[in-house]
Formats: sequence, C-alpha cells, structure tokens
Amino acid sequence: MVDLVYSTHRKLLADDVTMQRNLRPSVLMRWLQEASIAHTEALGAGRAKTLDKGALWVVCRVRLEVEKLPCYDDEITLSSWAGDTMRVLFPRYYEMTDESGTPLVKASAVWLLMDAKKRKMVFPENYDVVVPGIRTGREIHLSFGVSLGEQEKTKRFKVAYSQVDINGHMNNAKYLDCMEDVLGKDFLDTHMLKTLEIEFKSEIKYGASVRLEYTIDEDFVTMIGFVRNRPCFELKASFAKRNNTTL
Repeated sequence: MVDLVYSTHRKLLADDVTMQRNLRPSVLMRWLQEASIAHTEALGAGRAKTLDKGALWVVCRVRLEVEKLPCYDDEITLSSWAGDTMRVLFPRYYEMTDESGTPLVKASAVWLLMDAKKRKMVFPENYDVVVPGIRTGREIHLSFGVSLGEQEKTKRFKVAYSQVDINGHMNNAKYLDCMEDVLGKDFLDTHMLKTLEIEFKSEIKYGASVRLEYTIDEDFVTMIGFVRNRPCFELKASFAKRNNTTL
C-alpha cells in the first residue's frame, strides 16, 4: 500500500544555497515540485495516465511560510501529502523539518491538469486520475489568489533556454530567481524570506519578452510578470531582518 504522506531526505549542497548559505527559494520551490511529482507517480496518477496521454500537471498557486531556512550542509526531511480534490483542483501540502523534527518550512499549493497541445485545463476523470487526500492538522491554507495594483519599478528580460522546463515554459521556480535578482545582494544580506504567495495566471514560453513590474517596500516585495501586457504571474513576499549579517 502506498503511503499517503510522501517523505524524502536531503542534505543541502553548495548549489542549493545562496551567498548567505541559506536554502535558495527557487531550489525550495523545485523540491516541492519534485516531491509532488514523485508522490503523484507513486499514487498511480503519474506519467502513464497524464503525460503519455497528452496531459500535464501544472501548479497554479503556492504559499510558503518560513520559520527558518536551512543552511549549507544541513540535513532536512521534506514531507508532502494531497488534500481533498476540488473537482479540477488538487490541493497539496508540504512540511520541511530539520534532523530533530522541528518544522522549518510549511507550504501549500494547488495543482491542475492541462491539455499539452491545447494548453487548457482538463477534467481528471477524462484521464482516470484520482489522487486520495488526507488531513494531518499541519496544513496551511491558501488565500483565494494574489491581486496586486500598480507597481513602482520595471525590469525586462527575455526567457532563456535554461529557464524552460519539460512543459516548454518558464519553470515556476525561476520566478523566485527573478525576485532575488530585483532585491539584490544588499537587501538579501540583511533580510530572510518569511512568507511568499504566488499565483500563476498563464505560462511564459521560451523566448518570450517579459516585463517585470515590482515594488520593494521595507520588508515586503510585490511583483507582476507581463508578456504583451498580459499578467502571467503575481507574487508577494515578506522578509524578516537577519540577526547576523556577517557571512
């Protein structure tokens, strides 16, 4: 019988961390995605029922709550479990703990199935996809979405080949690299991520010209990514002052 809570153990390597030696947010996002895919595969709702039949798993919303980001050489356990399916939406929850079992990060996400050619949402029953959900009491819940107003600054870039994943679009984790790039070293030397919410509105394909509009207000950042004036993602994050800024 497949466990309804998936767990994996990791040791943080040099490529996993920032200059401040903490787990990089984009790596954290990638680990959440990998845990989701691995568990979905184990539950019988993986590639054989989806990708091989023309459907893709995509994440549309994510929320993170950080108690403490692990550091280089730390060993952590990442657990993930599915919640109750809501017609076409598949909630999923995550918890990262240290070696003693102390919670470091909690997260929640909403996934859905998309037709690989039409790039439109599809119904899971058309692919015989069932993901059993549970409640553990350790879940954090998502808001109904991120809705941001006009931003103060603008940055433009073109999506590079290295930013694109198996689905042919800019990987969601790369958006957090964009956040770090606009914040810069001086800010990140003195601040650590505490909360983050991101909503993915439409995919960003290879070669697209992206306009980032963002605002940095003391310990908060908000950001919207546009392609041809169409919002593709909206992000908001809060940070806390570091106790020790000496590296």
